[in-house]
Amino acid sequence: MARLVPPPPPEHAGARRPNVWGFMAPPPAFERVETGPYLLRPRVFMNALGAICFAFAFLLPFITINAYVISIATSAVIYIMLASGLNIVVGYAGLLDLGYVAFFAVGAYTWGIMSTRLHWGMIESIPVVLAICVVAGIVIGGPTLRLRSDYLAIVTLGFGEIIRITANNIQVTGGPQGIYGIPKFSFLGLDLSVPITIGGIVFQPAVSYYMFCVFCMAVAVLLAARLAKGRMGRAWKAVRDDEDAAEAMGINTYATKLTAYITGAVWGGMAGVLMGSHLGSVAPGSFVFLQSALVLMAVVLGGMGSTPGIVIGALVISLGPELLRGFGNGRYFLFGVLLIVCMLFRPQGVWPSTWRLPFLRSARVERVDILDDSAGNLLDRTDLTPQAGDDTSAEPQGGGR
Repeated sequence: MARLVPPPPPEHAGARRPNVWGFMAPPPAFERVETGPYLLRPRVFMNALGAICFAFAFLLPFITINAYVISIATSAVIYIMLASGLNIVVGYAGLLDLGYVAFFAVGAYTWGIMSTRLHWGMIESIPVVLAICVVAGIVIGGPTLRLRSDYLAIVTLGFGEIIRITANNIQVTGGPQGIYGIPKFSFLGLDLSVPITIGGIVFQPAVSYYMFCVFCMAVAVLLAARLAKGRMGRAWKAVRDDEDAAEAMGINTYATKLTAYITGAVWGGMAGVLMGSHLGSVAPGSFVFLQSALVLMAVVLGGMGSTPGIVIGALVISLGPELLRGFGNGRYFLFGVLLIVCMLFRPQGVWPSTWRLPFLRSARVERVDILDDSAGNLLDRTDLTPQAGDDTSAEPQGGGR
């Protein structure tokens, strides 16, 4: 039987190397190079803005140590992490999930059972929580992700209610009373349930736990953003834009959707672990459909598929009712009106995935033509200075392809 053998390497050291099957990829016609002020380049500016926001959130206890502010800020940070996970499912893969709170409950209950009943620590519990979240994603997503649109939304809503009702009717989860006395984390010699002294500064348990949650949130948001830019993220977006076309191009759409669902389940489960330790208890009443709707609202309001958007949306959803607390019972009505107004004037979200700050447009993107010589080497034309009669916005002339 004939066997495919990879071809020998090309003679020229700088020539383009074919793949293992002998197919020569066409050379790129051009590449884009950002010009203009360095700090106003979109990627540089957004990275700097993210670092500044993280530093502000991490150093918030040095601005105020009010117990109420720290508690609300901790909940907001956990909501950002939860919205980041749902953004993978809804924003990147385009799967309308109305029962995402089920993974939130799985993570919280798993951590609560192992920390209170089995008396396991964080190091032993986290791998088990991750494994159970993956299994939950497979069990829930396996039979449902072959559905689309409204049918998928209805089935995921049903699974979310099944998880809540199950937790309400079995003894291991405490039944309607839930699980109480969930401790804070303890790892690497640090116990977040007691005051910690670092450099002569005493960090109270609520403050140290808040800073730990900020660090976990930053890692989760960065990982989700990096996944979206990788090969799997491009497959998610292809399935979101047109599932039939993606399947025609050779993408295993079912496996791609299931991967997105499992990844979102892990993010939701870890957010549930943080929330369980923050509140010290979990109960079935904390995982009703309204929680799924609020997290989905955060993703849609901020901008589906947008990392800055989900941060803004989660902050609005978590902090909005608290900031309007002075209006009494009318705060929910006022909050709903503000959401409706925002969606009327910004139907794609506060910060859509394709939106760019207006002043960042000064960082122009120049087109650099790439030529081929007779030996197969790549030659770059790096002279970006426009000559007399040249039009930098026109198609490349001469040797460009």
